[in-house]
Amino acid sequence: MPELERAPKLDQALAEVAAEMAERTDRGNVATYIPQLGKVDPRKFGIAAVTNDGRVLVAGDADQVFSIQSISKVFTLTLALGNVGDALWQRVGREPSGNPFNSIVQLEHENGIPRNPFINAGAIVISDILLAGHQPREAIGEILRFIQFLADDDTIIIDREVAASERATGYRNFALANYMKSFGNLHHAPELALGVYFHHCAIAMSCRQLAMAGRFLANGGKNPATGHSVVSAERARRIGAMMLTCGHYDGSGDFAFRVGIPGKSGVGGGILGIVPGVASLAVWSPGLNANGNSKLGSIALEKLARMMNWSIFAP
Repeated sequence: MPELERAPKLDQALAEVAAEMAERTDRGNVATYIPQLGKVDPRKFGIAAVTNDGRVLVAGDADQVFSIQSISKVFTLTLALGNVGDALWQRVGREPSGNPFNSIVQLEHENGIPRNPFINAGAIVISDILLAGHQPREAIGEILRFIQFLADDDTIIIDREVAASERATGYRNFALANYMKSFGNLHHAPELALGVYFHHCAIAMSCRQLAMAGRFLANGGKNPATGHSVVSAERARRIGAMMLTCGHYDGSGDFAFRVGIPGKSGVGGGILGIVPGVASLAVWSPGLNANGNSKLGSIALEKLARMMNWSIFAP
């Protein structure tokens, strides 16, 4: 991985990327199938970088909160691995799905085992794992406190209106949960696992907060500010590998091809990106591409990675 000092100045690169994105008119479409997300202004764009040497650099609407949606699955996966270790992989696979994030097709052929923890079915199983020994409210609180701890910011909240909007329209997710329950891959009532799932997807964060929360993945599992170990270096690498191969659903291969860093998207328009050994990145632009990933966010990270020579495949 290239040293940060050999690349252009990061603050200038972020400003240039933000300025270019502000001029673009091809911004994608907001996620209207969750009514609260459909109300977000598609003209918004924010980007933030938190480097391992302690710098926090932002541009655009980096301090406006948005619904992180499936980006939260990075943090729930981290928690669940801490709770049950590699036994988790008996209930969730590690392969890209090649299908839309809410597809039910593979579950029938694979006996209720979701292809990976980042598609909806996989994240519902992860929520079920986090429920063990807890009431849903307790599990939700544990997830929120973990993210607040990682970001060093206790102002991060769950957007209750978004959570309610997801529950009211989440028929496909109810189908996924009930189907997996029929195979014995949910240990709790589907509505309880879904309650945890809908609420952690409704966590609201800014790009600055999100980049702060991802620091440990860019620093070998440790918080670079304190040296505190969040996960082992091996686990941080494995979570990063899951982000690279599965973090953008059926667009994961194209994101890896174009950007070349681990990333996790959400239908709220956010993307968490990890440059191992260098920085944690967060970008937000609400308009989505055909795969449900932020259109301008993906373009912005591609441009930034090229400018900074940040691809993990760079010589």
